[in-house]
Amino acid sequence: MDLFIFTFGALFSVMNPVGSVPIFLSLTQNDSKRSKNKTALWTSINVFIILIISFFAGKYILNFFGISIDVLRIAGGLVICMSAYGLLMGASGKQRGVSKKVTDDAQHRSDIALTPLAIPMMAGPGAMSLLIAMYQDYPGYLDKIIIISAILVSCIVIFAVLRSSNYISRLLGASGIVAISRIVGFLVMAIGIQYIINSLVIIFKID
Repeated sequence: MDLFIFTFGALFSVMNPVGSVPIFLSLTQNDSKRSKNKTALWTSINVFIILIISFFAGKYILNFFGISIDVLRIAGGLVICMSAYGLLMGASGKQRGVSKKVTDDAQHRSDIALTPLAIPMMAGPGAMSLLIAMYQDYPGYLDKIIIISAILVSCIVIFAVLRSSNYISRLLGASGIVAISRIVGFLVMAIGIQYIINSLVIIFKID
């Protein structure tokens, strides 16, 4: 249960679906309710597929390029910290790689559930590196089942949040969403720093 809570909490913090509500509403402003629900569903499915592939294939990609897991943790920690800084400063959209050009382009395409909603907003480098590291840290079959379950629940929550985006936006308002994003950003920053510290301790064998 501890592993499930840790994995779900870390993924939810890094992906921050609540902070993505304004962007989702912007990209689907001209869509019907049914179309929005379909986009929310496919976004969560795409995120699940991307994260599962990252979880299982990430190790072999690292081996192919000769990258150690501790170096990945440091790189992932830096990416997570950058994402957290964007949330704290109120620039989450920009930090996630969703520029105005990308947003304008997305308005004219039908695959926004994949880009930019799934990548890079949800299943970004932070979430990917987190899962690649966890694959190494938890080699047991039961642990992997628990992590996969946490990924699945996280994606279900993403679907629920995006499907309820209109209600959440009305309930919280712009200031409420910003406040939640900054709180989440603080937690994400702590996760990133902890990853970096753990890796440095292993690399330099600090007792």
